[in-house]
Amino acid sequence: MHVIPSIDLAAGRCVRLQQGKFDAVTEYAIDPLQQAQRYAAAGLSWVHLVDLDGCRAGRPVNADVIAAIAAIPGLRLQAGGGIRDIDTVRSYLAAGVARAVIGSRAFQAPDDVAGWISELGPERVVIAADVRIDNGIPQALVDGWRADAGAGFYDTLDFFGDRGVRHLLCTDVSRDGMMAGPGSLYSALCARYPQMSVQASGGVRDAGDLAALQRDGAAAAIVGKSLLDGVMQPEELSQWSPAG
Repeated sequence: MHVIPSIDLAAGRCVRLQQGKFDAVTEYAIDPLQQAQRYAAAGLSWVHLVDLDGCRAGRPVNADVIAAIAAIPGLRLQAGGGIRDIDTVRSYLAAGVARAVIGSRAFQAPDDVAGWISELGPERVVIAADVRIDNGIPQALVDGWRADAGAGFYDTLDFFGDRGVRHLLCTDVSRDGMMAGPGSLYSALCARYPQMSVQASGGVRDAGDLAALQRDGAAAAIVGKSLLDGVMQPEELSQWSPAG
């Protein structure tokens, strides 16, 4: 299992949201490029980057920062936020991004996104599902966590699973940025979609949470706040960063 540190960008700075709320944001006096370089120096092979400004605007905003991080030697980047068309995906990949993360559009226009994956290949795209749990039922959120997707959560994931999607990132928004532990959603996803590499995001606190996700079958765990707050150190995580 990979551990992938997360960098959330707003106005070119590192930030963290609580439960996907833009009015509950913590800013960090950390340069995003330097933070990514620190992760690379610690032996971590991947970084997950979210352009929060892009999520709100519906188009990428921090493209220069993304390109600079993608150019760090030895580091592979998956990045998203505001990707709404295949030309934007192509621009991300041309800038050195290894995998483009598609969230809202995957639920709003799944046929279009399936076509992108067919053209670009399943290793270049991550389907991202931001989820709120209502009475035990996961509901997908879109447009910067501001609206329900309308489309059924599992129906949409089944659609992509049937079309050879390789990478699935799921964020339990209620736990994101809360240091509350990852919850049980990810074990259900790993069991339902064994053909996909499931990335679990939201709530990871410590090595115990990482071990639990590994037992559940997660291919990767996204870690954000616990690293930025110093609860975990990048150097601790190199054992969770296999090559590839």
